[in-house]
Amino acid sequence: MSTADKDYGEKRDFIRMTLDAEALIHLADQSPPLKAVCTDLSATGISLIATQPLTKGTEVRVTIESPNEQFRSLDASARVLRCDARDDQSYQLGLEILSLS
Repeated sequence: MSTADKDYGEKRDFIRMTLDAEALIHLADQSPPLKAVCTDLSATGISLIATQPLTKGTEVRVTIESPNEQFRSLDASARVLRCDARDDQSYQLGLEILSLS
């Protein structure tokens, strides 16, 4: 069962971290990667603000460099679950983490 199939309460059982970290969204058919800001991270998902919309179901790779050598950078394969337009011409993306590298 994917996280999209779980009810709201079950999804919120994971610890969530509020962030303000630069992220890169790597698309299979696009180079260079899209720049984004990671605003929220949990064991199963990532919330990003990006300047371009992404289609629901699109699989991407997301990287977030660690500012501290003691912690690994994030490198995740993910799927877009939602993309909502914001008032400031940006897009709030909700991604399901599929795997970590």
